[in-house]
Amino acid sequence: MKKINALGIPCPGPVIEAKKALEEENGKEGFIILVDNEIAVENLRKFAAFRQCEFAFSKLGEKEYEVHIVPGTEEKQEDAVPSECEGNCQPMNWKKRTVVVLSSNKMGEGDAVLGELLMKGFLYAQTQLDTLPETILMYNSGVFLGCEDAKTLEDLQKLEACGVEILACGTCLNHYGLTEKLAVGKVTNMYEIAEKLAGADHVIRP
Repeated sequence: MKKINALGIPCPGPVIEAKKALEEENGKEGFIILVDNEIAVENLRKFAAFRQCEFAFSKLGEKEYEVHIVPGTEEKQEDAVPSECEGNCQPMNWKKRTVVVLSSNKMGEGDAVLGELLMKGFLYAQTQLDTLPETILMYNSGVFLGCEDAKTLEDLQKLEACGVEILACGTCLNHYGLTEKLAVGKVTNMYEIAEKLAGADHVIRP
């Protein structure tokens, strides 16, 4: 049985690794994945339930859990509901006009370092979704996410390569002195931002 070492990998990494392994197994014997916290175990439990797989785990140490996931039958696999974390980059796989708004370089309120880490995780998760957003809007400090040396730049570039439209507020870039440092997407204006939001079926604000 294949064993995956996901120790130290932050969310949503373990779930994404599990999805890849499940696809590789293609209904075979299953796999083992090692994680280092109970939240990761619960995320994997939910993933297995969505995919109608068998699930079991054991605690090996204070920060080490061994999770077993075994694929269900083909009938179950066909009826399975996809997990919110699952998926690989599939261009033009849009069911709705979804717009993601990045109005800050941090996610949520509170500790700034944690907020940056969460935003990095959020954008990485976007690259792994089956259904990609149509557009990503960056304004205010959100424009930092698409600039040179940003930890989130690679994820945004991958999304752009998959066909996701990425727009950065020109006024915001100018305000922060970042006009020459934008490394993904294109510069836009507030009218286009308002137009994109008005025409969206669904707006996500992390």
